[in-house]
Amino acid sequence: MGKSDFVTTTDYERPYRPFFIKVYNGLSGKFGPPGYLEAEVLVEQAKRITELEDLGDSKFFEALEVLVKSMNDEARLTATGRLVQKSRLTRAVVHRFRIRDLLRKHPEINEVDLGKIILVTGLQRTGTTLLQRLLNTNPAIRGISGGELLEPVPAGNMNRRGTFSRKFYSFMAHQAISYLSPQFKSIHPISRREPEEDVMLLDLSFMSQSPEATMHVPSYSRWLEDQDHTQAYEFLRGVLKILCWQRPGSQWVLKTPNHMEYLDIFLKTFPEAKIILTHRDPRKALPSFCSMVAHSRGIFSDDVDPKEIARHWCRKVRRMIEVTEMVRSGEETDRFMDVSYYDLIADPVTQLREIYEWIGINFDDEAVRQAGQYIKANPQNRFGRHSYSLNDFGLSEEVIEEHFSGYREKYTIPFE
Repeated sequence: MGKSDFVTTTDYERPYRPFFIKVYNGLSGKFGPPGYLEAEVLVEQAKRITELEDLGDSKFFEALEVLVKSMNDEARLTATGRLVQKSRLTRAVVHRFRIRDLLRKHPEINEVDLGKIILVTGLQRTGTTLLQRLLNTNPAIRGISGGELLEPVPAGNMNRRGTFSRKFYSFMAHQAISYLSPQFKSIHPISRREPEEDVMLLDLSFMSQSPEATMHVPSYSRWLEDQDHTQAYEFLRGVLKILCWQRPGSQWVLKTPNHMEYLDIFLKTFPEAKIILTHRDPRKALPSFCSMVAHSRGIFSDDVDPKEIARHWCRKVRRMIEVTEMVRSGEETDRFMDVSYYDLIADPVTQLREIYEWIGINFDDEAVRQAGQYIKANPQNRFGRHSYSLNDFGLSEEVIEEHFSGYREKYTIPFE
């Protein structure tokens, strides 16, 4: 069976486990300690790694405490899940130390002009990744590489653009995902050469949707919705300035559905940004994303409840739409552009031409050639077919229409 013939599993309640992971989890369960995570311990470990003390504002620590408590109390992590999450959280604090230290040593970074920003956002599984990567094929448009997101300030090489550290961590992250969840690339193609979501920079403030998409953390989710995200977005802007200082760019393409939920804060932080919103039939987009979440949670926990995932994200997606519509109603209409998932898939070059005209960049022959090369090299389902359905998550067409018919009608979204 070739890669294109492969179909992902829908047996979400029995996550895949490599043999050695099964053994490690089993032995840890019998003989190991509970492995509770503690925010203070994570910070102290980061201090030892960096030999730094200054973390700046303390808002992030409250977010870290809430997240860690929710993980301990609700996420039901395996031993492997706790180990991976501990490493991830520690490294996030390490990066906060390094970022703070770099800005202290080089205050001129605060004066860096980011230039123009295009934000590609929309509900999950509506073509945001494809559109971001197509725009990134133009050398004049700068995305954020996976290596930059994993290592925004590499130790000892703070102002270099292609460090060994970035390449190493990017390689290891991809190898880990491929080992722990071999089917994941069929759901979300990942590549060390392609840009990824800037939500990973919000993760450095421990205020993003990432934990909800990878773990069962309902109390953290509820807390997060009630917070002021201004500091997290200001920190994001500061990291973007560091990346621009390291590798200049005058036109950025950012991407993450997360920004829909806090679009008012995003627009205050980046007042000149232009927003592209992608749209797809919610009857396909929502179960597709729920399947992605189920596969992601299965990496870290043996307890995956598809119906709970659907309940959580059905409510969350409605909130994202409502916030976006409210914010959009108070902004100038020419600040937004709507892109149909179906038009993007059917004729990406035409969609790109319209976007380039809207943002004021010439869509010349070279831009067409670069986009064409990307499309040819990255056909849909090249790593296998992502299988999912509404029934897998206790959803029905009637339920989806009850929640999202207004959204469908406003943007003339067809039934897929």
